Amino acid sequence: MSRIDELIRELCPEGVEFRRLVEVARIRNGKDYKNLGDGEIPVYGTGGVMTTVDTAACTKPSVLIPRKGSLNKLYYVDVPFWTVDTIFYTEIDESLMVPKFLYYFLATERLEDMNQAGGVPSLTQTVLNALRIPVPPLEVQREIVRVLDLFTTLEAELEAELEARRAQCAFYWTALLMPRDGWRKTTLGEIAEVFDGPHATPKKTSVGPWYLSISSLKRGRFDLSESAHLGETELAAWTRRVAPRVGDTLFSYETRLGEAAYWDRDEPAALGRRMGLLRPRRSVVDPRFLTLAYLGPQFQSLMQTRVVHGATVDRIPIADMSTWGISIPPLEEQARIVAILEKFDALVNDLSVGLPAELAARRTQYEHYRDRLLTFREKAA
Repeated sequence: MSRIDELIRELCPEGVEFRRLVEVARIRNGKDYKNLGDGEIPVYGTGGVMTTVDTAACTKPSVLIPRKGSLNKLYYVDVPFWTVDTIFYTEIDESLMVPKFLYYFLATERLEDMNQAGGVPSLTQTVLNALRIPVPPLEVQREIVRVLDLFTTLEAELEAELEARRAQCAFYWTALLMPRDGWRKTTLGEIAEVFDGPHATPKKTSVGPWYLSISSLKRGRFDLSESAHLGETELAAWTRRVAPRVGDTLFSYETRLGEAAYWDRDEPAALGRRMGLLRPRRSVVDPRFLTLAYLGPQFQSLMQTRVVHGATVDRIPIADMSTWGISIPPLEEQARIVAILEKFDALVNDLSVGLPAELAARRTQYEHYRDRLLTFREKAA
């Protein structure tokens, strides 16, 4: 940071000149690629690389700006490329602007707020061309790019490590939950009670007891941002069959088959549509192990053989689930497996600890310094 401050004091002590985007870069429309041949040139759309062709729209570094769709998805490209008509590319005047500096600056702009359509979000060249862009001396731009590149490299290294840990977690998840010597074959009904939830949807409210959604089930965890609430007076009616208790495993029996999560909240809640519940018999099964076993390779494979393929949605016959076979180890071994897998899970999924927390902190730090580095005092006219 001190190096950049020194350069600014030396090269632009009276402030930085601002120009319209049209003065530093020319915006070009993308085109259809279907008449092009196969090759190694990447074709970009708003979602990233779509395919490859044999012809380039541009061979110089460029910032790609969505014309429709996700307006905040920018791309920096420094190899030959092609773009389709849902994304603009830019021809940048490199005597005024370091291409990657423009990319970093535009990333700080809220392009989605410049939407010019009532339906699918879209941007126009007219609006983009009018954007005011700081144009500090090239040496300042290059130093800012160097610093921000360092942040993004560190973030990429953390992401790579996180992916490696996730692969390691998946390996142990499969290995530890695969039945072996000492495991007892039983049925789901012998180790847990199986309950069905309501088959209708209550009037939802902004506050009150949880009305849980199958969208909240995220491989053993609940994401309650995907759930709603219902009124206190309606809770009794919607929990007549069963109300979740701490230690239950909640699962989806339609559409999101195979998903389940452990309920660890001592709070009033009701099951949502297409959601079932397993209540463990604690004398034979650790509650958390039951969730893990449900998500484990043996039970998931069995589930696939029992799926009923309907005209609208696939489902599992919840009435028959108590007869399904399942293997479990002794309680002591269950507790050991739970302890190992929960440590791995926290390491790769818990946003408050481990690598996810470190990555989130690094991203926050990056955004802070990016915004600070790209905020300039404007030079008086």
